[in-house]
Amino acid sequence: MKKQFEIINKDLVYDGFFVMEKYRLKHTLFAGGWSGEISRELFRRSNCVAVLLYDPDADKVVLIEQFRVGAATNTDRAWLVEIVAGAIDEGETPEQVAYRESKEEAGCDIKELTLINRFYTTPGGSSEQISLFYGRVDSSQIGGIHGLDHEDEDILVYTVSFDEAYKMLEEGKIESGIPIIAIQWLALHRQTLRQMANLNYVA
Repeated sequence: MKKQFEIINKDLVYDGFFVMEKYRLKHTLFAGGWSGEISRELFRRSNCVAVLLYDPDADKVVLIEQFRVGAATNTDRAWLVEIVAGAIDEGETPEQVAYRESKEEAGCDIKELTLINRFYTTPGGSSEQISLFYGRVDSSQIGGIHGLDHEDEDILVYTVSFDEAYKMLEEGKIESGIPIIAIQWLALHRQTLRQMANLNYVA
């Protein structure tokens, strides 16, 4: 099967903080031939970066909390536990965004930055792709309230042990998909990260 698709028409439905487009399209089928005409709305936004800030020496994870309108229908849980994240502006690299957002949202200076993976968050209706990074930090001075006033950010920053972060995940206290993926990745790689940090310290 040769995978192909054809956009028949595209309309701009809404242009605000985010953009909504409506597509009419068709695509080839696994069984052969083409689909009929399909109508789909696409929520378009910039690609984004997320950073798992972790101190392997202290075994601590940096978490943030902020109000999220997407969770506001559940009024008692509209403030979500997350990790640092932000949109990639024109002309920026994902790495530049990781350093910038870590400073703006959490007051963190990253010592070492490693790409974990890139993935789509909700490809059934959104164009957003996330570049997820691990950022090694010194957690000893991290905490407080951060964010940019002109972006209406009100972000609570704190650190917890890895065990506490994983317990929060298992108890459903972390409900946003990106930090869930990040903490599960950390569970798989934590011992290696701690061993590497110890070797670097000895060296």
